Amino acid sequence: MQGTKRADIHYGMHVGIVLKEDQSTGYISYGKVQKILTNAATHPHGIKVRLNTGEVGRVKEFVR
Repeated sequence: MQGTKRADIHYGMHVGIVLKEDQSTGYISYGKVQKILTNAATHPHGIKVRLNTGEVGRVKEFVR
């Protein structure tokens, strides 16, 4: 799973996201999903979410 399908993401799950300012470096921030911001069923760059820390970015990986 790559985080491009909205159906794969649920509130409270641990994910790795890339913030807007980190897109050039690809640095991944980790946290729990507080809110799913993308309304579309899929997005080629990843579904946009807000973490519990308030950070907003696109999902790149799932943490188990």
